[in-house]
Amino acid sequence: MKYRKLGRTNFEVGEMGYGAWGIGGQQWLGGNDQESLAALRRAIELGVNLIDTALAYGVGHSERLVGGVVRETPHKVYVATKVPPKNRLWPARRGVPIAEVFPYSHIMHCAEQSLRNLKLDAIDLLQLHVWDPGFLGADDWRRAFEELRKSGKVRAVGVSVNDHQPESVLELIRTGLIDTIQVIYNIFDQTPARELFPLCRKENIGVLARVPLDEGSLTGHITEGATFPPGDFREFYFRGDRKKQVVEHVAALEKDLGVGAEKLPEMALRFCLSHPAVSSVIPGMRTRRHAEFNAGLPDMGPLPQPMLETLRHHAWDRNFYS
Repeated sequence: MKYRKLGRTNFEVGEMGYGAWGIGGQQWLGGNDQESLAALRRAIELGVNLIDTALAYGVGHSERLVGGVVRETPHKVYVATKVPPKNRLWPARRGVPIAEVFPYSHIMHCAEQSLRNLKLDAIDLLQLHVWDPGFLGADDWRRAFEELRKSGKVRAVGVSVNDHQPESVLELIRTGLIDTIQVIYNIFDQTPARELFPLCRKENIGVLARVPLDEGSLTGHITEGATFPPGDFREFYFRGDRKKQVVEHVAALEKDLGVGAEKLPEMALRFCLSHPAVSSVIPGMRTRRHAEFNAGLPDMGPLPQPMLETLRHHAWDRNFYS
């Protein structure tokens, strides 16, 4: 495992982090806690030292699993979690006042609840789970972040950017009031590289790249006949003719790369880490097998420049979350 500085924080985090949405157990179905705990422990054994979870993942269930494993680990593991919007709307809606999304009391209450779930002395990174530029001048989030940091309950603060809206946090970053951003970045969605990543490098903001495998599209395992358990998030994400679209785009990608489906996940993860603004990539790891593949990849160095140029032509402008 190689390590990178998480922006202006003093955190040295593994290039491969652990995305803990899937182990929450409500939207990603088919797993169990025993398997989730085995995956967490194996990832840490392989050098993962950053776990990204959220209060909304299984109504705190993901946090409780993460906290249990982190407490039993003899060395430092950084834990990032998130404050859910009070109105429970993802992404944030334009024009909705912050009083309905992140009032001061809600942020403080959620931070305390996350600490109780994790059973840790402090949260290493607390993030707002959505963002709207209309929140920028509000006192609520600023005051809450400042007080939580002063109290020692939170060490660093950041924002998880709305799906496919990297430009929405540009002015927020310029305030100097946050330490990190978390954003969708993968071969299909390369938009953060246009404006967001250069600004993050200039302002020394840590970047967590989420959805590096596009919810499974870039694993090479999505076929037109793929099915998911009723109620599973992927049933929604890949609804209608979307699986057919994915198959077509992946086939074109594999042809241009000259690789088979078995090499695609490695290429996708290395693509994310090829950008110098990215501090860590946080794929989901619901099983021990996922952990061993993601955290155990040999030479997670950047892809060759000619390959990156080829991949730039595979950017795909669409939003499957809507």
